[in-house]
Order: sequence, then C-alpha cells, then structure tokens
Amino acid sequence: MLPKDFVTTYLPFAREAQAATGIHAAAILAQAALESGWGARAVGNMFFGIKDTTKGKTGNGQLLVTTEYLKSPDQKHLFPEVISVTWNEKRKRWKYVVKDWFRKYDSPAGSFKDHAQFFLQNRRYAPAMAFASDPIRFLQEVAKAGYATAPDYAKLLAQLVKMIQRHTPSDLESFELPGELESFEMPAEEDLWDYSQHGDED
Repeated sequence: MLPKDFVTTYLPFAREAQAATGIHAAAILAQAALESGWGARAVGNMFFGIKDTTKGKTGNGQLLVTTEYLKSPDQKHLFPEVISVTWNEKRKRWKYVVKDWFRKYDSPAGSFKDHAQFFLQNRRYAPAMAFASDPIRFLQEVAKAGYATAPDYAKLLAQLVKMIQRHTPSDLESFELPGELESFEMPAEEDLWDYSQHGDED
C-alpha cells in the first residue's frame, strides 16, 4: 500500500484515537505505518506491535517473528523461541530474531482503539502523554520510554510523520523536524523488516 492510500484508509481510525487520547493523528499513523510495513504486515489486524502479556492464554494473542536489539547476547530467556542472535555493527547492539507473542484483533479499528488505551493505561508513557499534541516530541518520548528496542526508532518515526503529513488534509498542521533529522534517510526495504512483525509464511 502506498503512503497516500495508507493515510486515506486509516486516518479515520487515527482521528478517533486522537479524540479519545489527545495523541496527534500523525503520530498514531506513523507508528502504525512503521510497525505494520504500511499495512502490508498487519498480521491479525495488529498495527502497533503491542505484546500479548498473557502469551496467548486468552486467545487474543499470536506468535510472530520479530526483531529486537539488546545490549547483551545472553537474553534468550526473554523469548518463547530464538531464531538467531548476531552482532549488528551498524546499531552496536545484538540483533535477536525471535518469535514472541503479540495481540491480535478482529478489525483494524480494534487495533487502533487498543493502541489508544495502551498509552492511557501505562504509566511509563506519562511523560510522552504530556506532549501528545506534538507528534514528533511525543514519539521521541515514547521511544525513550522503551516502546521498541531499535536505537533509531524515534528518528525514523519523525521522518514518517513528515511523510504522512504530506498526504493528510491541511488541518493536520506541519511540524518542523529537528536539524539533525532533516537529512535522515528512510532505511532500505530489507531494513524495514526489522520494524514489523511477521507470520511464518513471510
């Protein structure tokens, strides 16, 4: 799905979440785009990579392949299944390709609604919620709170906010990127694989 089509399709859900939480719709769409590969990898209507803490016991979880970046190579016990652990020189972290439990939903609407509740209910994201109306600052705080393990998560999301705003109505005001992000390039398709979850068929 092209960015323009993605925004057209999912902006109504993002606007509903914005009304419920105050989180800017552009921030919500940026996370959804990254975590789902522009909707192409929204396995089980899961757009935001939210882990299933019940590990499938409630029937609302799915075991998917994902990538995590950790500082130590001896953290295999954190995951149900480890596929590989290799040193990533670019990110200066250990790259874990693993299977882990993620939530699943009956529809995209359910995923967007759950994502909104996730931020309202988790105290660790309270500092981010203080900047809910500023998509870039909000996402920087979300990354700082540990939403994802990829070191460049916040920078990539900031770039995606700008891409999304080019395809949204004019009432979604534009936000300037900090200087060091202006030259940030989108990763190659193979690198984007790191940011979304996958079924075994992928």
